[in-house]
Amino acid sequence: MMNVQAARAQMVEQQVRAWEVLDPAVLDAMASVPRERYVPAPFADVAYADAPIPLGGGRYILAPSVDGRILQAVAVQSGEAVLEIGTGSGFLAACLAALGANVRSLEIDPELAGAAVARLRSDGRAAVEVETVDATTVAPVAAYDVVILGASLPVYDPRYQAFLKVGGRLFVVVGGRAPMEALLVTRTAEQTYTRESLFETELEALVHAVTPSAFRF
Repeated sequence: MMNVQAARAQMVEQQVRAWEVLDPAVLDAMASVPRERYVPAPFADVAYADAPIPLGGGRYILAPSVDGRILQAVAVQSGEAVLEIGTGSGFLAACLAALGANVRSLEIDPELAGAAVARLRSDGRAAVEVETVDATTVAPVAAYDVVILGASLPVYDPRYQAFLKVGGRLFVVVGGRAPMEALLVTRTAEQTYTRESLFETELEALVHAVTPSAFRF
């Protein structure tokens, strides 16, 4: 039987910290969430491997190192409002809640949403709000300190930055094929945004995301 406490400590020290995630709050939050509860039962023994884990339907729970980089980049503060697009397993939402965020998470797949709600409740994180909805149909309201897209955009779509308050931060991965670019977009004023390139990665595309226009002669 896996020693989950040892596996969790190893994940934090050898995977997350090793990828330059050094924020103590992020490391503590990830160490506090029982990742083994957030993966499908057949994969419980590899819950702490630094690799994506299938959730079904072509969806995956992100590798811990990627979760750590996301959390460090958006620098969530206690009490901040977070919009997560793509609940997946619920693990990242649980880490955000552990950091003290008020989390609203949108998931298009009803089965994944239901499973995530059950996991979050069993882990004592029932305050995370999970909605079964297509995020592309939700009208942007500038109400969030942080927005995180858990799936990639083939091309950058400015609708997601419109969810940010001034001072808010958006994490998004952009690209149609590997390597894709992870970006941190910050709303610095009502009509002004900055972009910072973070790292290269690869994620499945957001369902119903805008795609590049086909080239025509």
